Amino acid sequence: MSWLSSSQGVVLTAYHPSGKDEAVGGPGGKGREEATSSRKYGQCTMNQEITKVTEKPPFDRSGSQDSLDELSMEDYWTEVENIKKSSENRQDQEVVVVNEPDEGELEEEWLKEAGLSNLFGESAGDPQESMVFLSTLTRTQAAAVQKRVETVSQTLRKKNKQYQIPDVRDIFAQQRESKEKAPDGTDLQSVRTDENKHQGKDDQASSLVVGEKELTPLVPEEAPASETDINLEVSFAEQAVNQENSKEKPQKSKGNDASLPNFRLPKDKTGTTRIGDLAPQDMKKVCRLALIELTALYDVLGVELKQQKAVKIKTKDSGLFCIPLTVLLEHDQRKVPGTRIPLIFQKLIARIEEGGLETEGLLRIPGAATRIRNLCQELEAKFYEGTFNWESVKQHDAASLLKLFIRELPQPLLSVEYLRAFQAVQDLPTRKQQLQALNLLVILLPDANRDTLKALLEFLQRVIDNREKNKMTTMNVAMVMAPNLFMCHALGLKSNEQREFIMAAGTANIMHLLIKYQQLLWTIPKFIVNQVRKQNTENHKKDKKAMKKLLKKMAYDREKYEKQDKNTNDADVPQGVIRVQAPHLSKVSMAIQLTEELKASDVLARFLSQESGIAQTLKKGEVFLYEIGGNIGERCLDDDAYMKDLFQLNPSAEWVIKSKPS
Repeated sequence: MSWLSSSQGVVLTAYHPSGKDEAVGGPGGKGREEATSSRKYGQCTMNQEITKVTEKPPFDRSGSQDSLDELSMEDYWTEVENIKKSSENRQDQEVVVVNEPDEGELEEEWLKEAGLSNLFGESAGDPQESMVFLSTLTRTQAAAVQKRVETVSQTLRKKNKQYQIPDVRDIFAQQRESKEKAPDGTDLQSVRTDENKHQGKDDQASSLVVGEKELTPLVPEEAPASETDINLEVSFAEQAVNQENSKEKPQKSKGNDASLPNFRLPKDKTGTTRIGDLAPQDMKKVCRLALIELTALYDVLGVELKQQKAVKIKTKDSGLFCIPLTVLLEHDQRKVPGTRIPLIFQKLIARIEEGGLETEGLLRIPGAATRIRNLCQELEAKFYEGTFNWESVKQHDAASLLKLFIRELPQPLLSVEYLRAFQAVQDLPTRKQQLQALNLLVILLPDANRDTLKALLEFLQRVIDNREKNKMTTMNVAMVMAPNLFMCHALGLKSNEQREFIMAAGTANIMHLLIKYQQLLWTIPKFIVNQVRKQNTENHKKDKKAMKKLLKKMAYDREKYEKQDKNTNDADVPQGVIRVQAPHLSKVSMAIQLTEELKASDVLARFLSQESGIAQTLKKGEVFLYEIGGNIGERCLDDDAYMKDLFQLNPSAEWVIKSKPS
C-alpha cells in the first residue's frame, strides 16, 4: 500500500515458511491444503516460546485446546489467509528478530516496574524505603519479588559491579522485622491467607488492618459462594496455592458459550472498584501490585512469564495507519479535547453500525483488497480535513479497515510488554485462573491501549448480540479477531506447524474470554485496593512522624499542631454523621446520618432532589460521590457502596460529589 511506503522508518514484519507437518484439525482435501498454506503466515510471539512444547498432539491438552475439539478452525485460518493476501502488495521489508536480553536484565526491568529499583544497582538506596511496600505483600507476592531480587543480585555479582549489592536475605530479613514492628511501634499485618484454617477453600480471607478496622471477606448470606463466584478478597496466587494443597482437581470447561461458567462478583459492602475510579497516584500503586500478583500467580502455576522489552522503531508522526496510539490520541485531543479513543477507530465502528449489525458474516467477510488500499490512501489524505466521503465505504470495507487499523499499529494493542503474558493465559489450568490473569493484564495495559481495547470489546459484544441473524457467535467473532490482535509485525518468530495450531487455538480462546467476561475484567480486585490502603496508611504515619520532627526543630508549638491535626475531620460533625461536600451543586454541603442501609446512590439522590435552576437538569451518571483522603487518594464510589461500612474502613476520608474528569 502506498500509505505504508510513505513511512519514514522501517516497518518490522515476521514472515516465516512453515514446516511440512500435516495440518491438524483442518478440513480434509483441498480445505486442508488451504489451511496449511494459510498457516505459513506466523503468529507474533517472542523469540523464545512461553513454555516448552511437549511431544503430545495439540489436542492432547486440558485447558484452552480441548475446547476446540469440536469447533472448526476454518474462520481463523481464513482470516489469516486474508491478512496474508492484504500484505502481499507491500514492498520488501526488513525482518527484525528481537534477541533475548542478558541474564538478569528482564528481572532488573521487572523490579523497576514494580517500584523496587532502589533494592539493587547504582540506584540502590536505603532498603527501608521499600519496607512499607514489602510489608503489605502476600506470601506468594513476596516470594515472587525475592526470586527476582536473587537473580539480579547474582547477575550483578557476576558482572563485578563496584557498588554495594545488598544481600537478598538482609532485605527480606528487614521486611520481616518491619512486619513485626513499624517505625512508630505499632503492629503491622501482611495481606496473606491463613492456609491452616482455610486450606482448600477458594473463598478464604486475607486479614488486613486499615486504621482500626480489620478487613474480612463480605459474602452476603443470600448469595453463598459458589463455583461461579470470583473471589476478589484474596490474592489470586494464594487461592491457587490453596487449591493445589486441597488436592482437588478442578474440572476443565469447554470453550463454547453454553459451557463457559457464568462468573459473577459477590456483592461487596464497600463497593466495587473499577479501572478509572482511582486517582493516578493510587492507580500507579495498583499497577505495581498487579504486576507482582500476576508474576506470583504464574510462578505458583509453573508457567514461565518473561516480559518483552518494547521495540523502538521509527514510525510515521502523522496519518491514521501505522501510527502509535499515543501519537494518534495527542493529535485527536487537539481536535476533540478529552477523547480517549482514536477518532478514526470510533468512526469506523460507527460506519459499521450504520449498515446494521444484522448483516450475515459481519467481520468475517473481507472487503475487496484493491478497494481497501484505495480507501486507506483517501482516508490518510482527507479524514482530518473532513472531506472524506463516508457514503462510499461499504460495511464489509469498514470492518476490514477496522481490523487493518488494529493489525498495523506499530506496537500491538495488547502491548509488546505483555503480549507474551496474554498468550501464556492459555497455559493456565482453569477458566477461573485464566480470567484472574486476564483481569491483572488488563490493569497493566497502558491507558490508551486499555481504553481502545474496551471500545473494541464492547463493539464486538454488540455484534454478537445479533448472532441470530448475522451468524456470528462469540467463538466465530473470537476466531476472526484473534489473528488481528495476536499476529504482530513488530517481532520475529520461530515456529512450527504444531506450535502454530496450538497458538491459534489458544489465542482464539483468549479472545473468547476477553469478549465474554469484559464486564469483570475492568474490576480492580479488592485485595489490591486494600494493599494500596495499607501502603497509604503506613506512608501517612511515616510522613506525620517526619513532620513532627521538622516542626519541633523549627520551634513550632507542637501541641497546637497535634490538636489541629486531630480535629480537622471532627469539627462540627457529630458521631455517626458524615458531611458531604458538593461544591458544584446549589446545595454545597449536607450532613448525612449514617445508617446500616444508606448507600452512595441514596446520598446522591438527596442532593439531586434539592437542585434547582440549571443544576436541576443533572442526572444520575453525570455526577458521582467520591471518597477522598485518609487511606486512599481518591475513589469514585459504586452506587451500591454502603456508607457506614465505608466510613468504618476509612474514617478520615472526606466525601465529595463531583463529575468524573474527562
